Amino acid sequence: MLTEERHRLILDLLAEKKVVKLQELVEATSSSESTIRRDLSQLEKEKKLRRVHGGAALLHQKREELSVLEKSTKNMEEKRLIAQYAAQFVQDGDCIYIDAGTTTLEMIPHIHAKDIVVVTNGITHLEALLEKDIPTYLLGGLIKKKTKALIGRGALHSLEHYSFDKCFIGVNGIHHDFGYTTPDPEEAMVKSLALKLSRQAYVLADHSKMNESTFAKIADLEAATIITDELDDELLALYEAKTAIEVVKK
Repeated sequence: MLTEERHRLILDLLAEKKVVKLQELVEATSSSESTIRRDLSQLEKEKKLRRVHGGAALLHQKREELSVLEKSTKNMEEKRLIAQYAAQFVQDGDCIYIDAGTTTLEMIPHIHAKDIVVVTNGITHLEALLEKDIPTYLLGGLIKKKTKALIGRGALHSLEHYSFDKCFIGVNGIHHDFGYTTPDPEEAMVKSLALKLSRQAYVLADHSKMNESTFAKIADLEAATIITDELDDELLALYEAKTAIEVVKK
């Protein structure tokens, strides 16, 4: 099969299924794994798909964003694993920033450090933090209905008054060229400032966010350590060349 024919078949399968496994493409095109990997790399460079663990996925619209309820039903086990792993980095006496988001929310029950203080822009985080009896400061600003995050000038002004030992940030996309991204520029500014105000920064993202980029840039990859759940060796090497990455195994 000619390269152009394989590429067309790969894109047709993606249009139909949204996500396609490497082995499916090997069988559909009667090609070797190495050939399909090269095809996927080329199509990704042409911005026609994104490589994911074990295959490829359709690109999302740059401003597409799910609600908190929609996010909370996706990749739940992976988010719990990532969150539990991230919580071990919180040490006694830390002042930390916990970003709004479903994965960062999952961290809170697993925090066992003593004498810590939390600052957050996540409305949904408050009950869990109070349940753990953790002293918590909530940023001001505009409440974003879709993500229940506080954003805007008020949030930035509140945030400027703090500095942190560590921050834990959620993102919508992690890309080796475009860095950390999110669909909303105002939310991106809050995340970016929190990163700058922290001695150590962690980005929590399940595999669906890897090799994805959305509308608004937050920071370059080296601004934080990535905590994720799975990544192909090829992609892992690509990201490790730019930043620290922790891959949590099931």
